[in-house]
Amino acid sequence: MPFGLSRRLAAEGLGTALLVATVVGSGIMADRLTEDTALALLGNALPTGAMLVVLITIFGPVSGAHFNPAVTLAFALRRAIRPREATLYVAAQVAGGIAGTLLAHLMFELPLLQSGATARSGGGQWLAEVVATFGLVLTIMAGLRFRAADVPWLVGLYITAAYWFTASTSFANPAVAIARAFSDTFAGIRAIDLPSFILAEFTGAGVAVLLAGWLLSDPRPRTPMKAAQ
Repeated sequence: MPFGLSRRLAAEGLGTALLVATVVGSGIMADRLTEDTALALLGNALPTGAMLVVLITIFGPVSGAHFNPAVTLAFALRRAIRPREATLYVAAQVAGGIAGTLLAHLMFELPLLQSGATARSGGGQWLAEVVATFGLVLTIMAGLRFRAADVPWLVGLYITAAYWFTASTSFANPAVAIARAFSDTFAGIRAIDLPSFILAEFTGAGVAVLLAGWLLSDPRPRTPMKAAQ
């Protein structure tokens, strides 16, 4: 990539911070403006999808715009990023995500340090995170294969939809999950529920990489049949 590692890490940290600030901040705003949970979820989903379009568009040329350890793992498994760089990407994403949560708290004049209290556990929630992350990674891989210029929109639209069709409201991102554990707001999650969520997310990413490796590979050229002698 044309950009040095330090600038790529800065892009990953800043991008993840802005993403999480959007997730947490829009959740706080929606919760303040309405008592209708469905409307609050819509007010949380739309800004998140929109912000993803913006962030991937502006930071994609710099770092690849992963903003997500599961996505970084997927690219590492495909040997598109070196293990050391992948580790640094994940560190930048987690740090940026936590910073985004703190920023949201400051903007809404809430206590800076909080602990998530929303219970998100159970087989349905874990399966939802497998599905959400699987779909996200597959969307990215297929988008890069066939419509690279449209990846920002594809990801933004997928996450907006996944907020609604998954039981977990589609975290689909270990860094975002960790960051949300530091917020006792609409978007929060209990720290005790994190390990299962993160395991489910990495599982979904791994399955998506395996399927994409087969499904999206170049088709074999057909061998012309020889004319009968």
